[in-house]
Amino acid sequence: MTTRRIRRPLTMASALILAGLAVLAPVSASAEGDDDLDQTIDPNQTQGTGQVVLDQGHVDFGPTLSTGEWIVQIHDDTARPSYWRHLDDVVLKVADAAILPIPDAEAYRFLGQEPGTEVWVVPQTQNPDVVWAGWNTQEPNVIESLNLGTTLSVLGMEGPGDVVVYLQSGNFGDPQPLWSSLEPFPQQSWIEVNQHTHANWVFSEPGIYLVELQFDAELNTGESVSARDTLRFVVGDATDAEEAFGMEFDQSVIAETAAPDPSDDTAGPAADRDQDGDGTFATLIWSVVGVVAVVLVIAIIVVVTASRRAKARALAARNVKEPTE
Repeated sequence: MTTRRIRRPLTMASALILAGLAVLAPVSASAEGDDDLDQTIDPNQTQGTGQVVLDQGHVDFGPTLSTGEWIVQIHDDTARPSYWRHLDDVVLKVADAAILPIPDAEAYRFLGQEPGTEVWVVPQTQNPDVVWAGWNTQEPNVIESLNLGTTLSVLGMEGPGDVVVYLQSGNFGDPQPLWSSLEPFPQQSWIEVNQHTHANWVFSEPGIYLVELQFDAELNTGESVSARDTLRFVVGDATDAEEAFGMEFDQSVIAETAAPDPSDDTAGPAADRDQDGDGTFATLIWSVVGVVAVVLVIAIIVVVTASRRAKARALAARNVKEPTE
């Protein structure tokens, strides 16, 4: 009886601790289980060459080690056989067949467009008339070498309009925004090893869009690796896909948004503004730490109190059983 009563507060304490630590969990860029996304990539898959414009079929971007180094590549699964391709050899063409109206629902206000506005959508569920773009961490060498997963950072987006990427579970689940040109960069997501995900990509205007990506990870050897590259989207039937091959992401945009070197005394007012932002972030972190600490203290108090009560009950029971002199 006493043991059962003590275990219950311990379980409660564990739940409180986990609830506090859950605040620190990173955003995941993985959709809920979907059998349609099950795939195994051939370890001997050929490395593609030459420039290609992909306007239909299945493609993923993701980190690979098949070339002997950690780089970002496109898994071109639009035909057989499949290929790995370097990002600067690939343009993803989003045809006018992708045009859809913005839903008239409060849940979609994060798209930044008025209800009924026509936009170009690469859907989470495959449309055979539209390129189906997703991401994976399934290159066999990556699966073998990766420790837990990788952080995907969207460092910036360039184009004539806005780009928003979001996940949605089923037809009635709430949309989960992942990355948006309407929000500050960088924007980060955690992707576990051996994951394959597709999401909704929404483009507000026709034209050429560049999305700068970076994958950071720790290998099983303890080595830290990082790779950066650019996705090229061409939106609208009238947009010239060939022009996109020669376009490069403006790296100075990333430099302007990066945190300054604390040892740089010449950073000036811009550095002061960035430090203010860092201070806000630091305040948030310490607030989270404080919440976790409070949860731990409460959990300890619960356990100690329960233990004392249990001992008191046991002592009282023993006194009752002892014969009176």
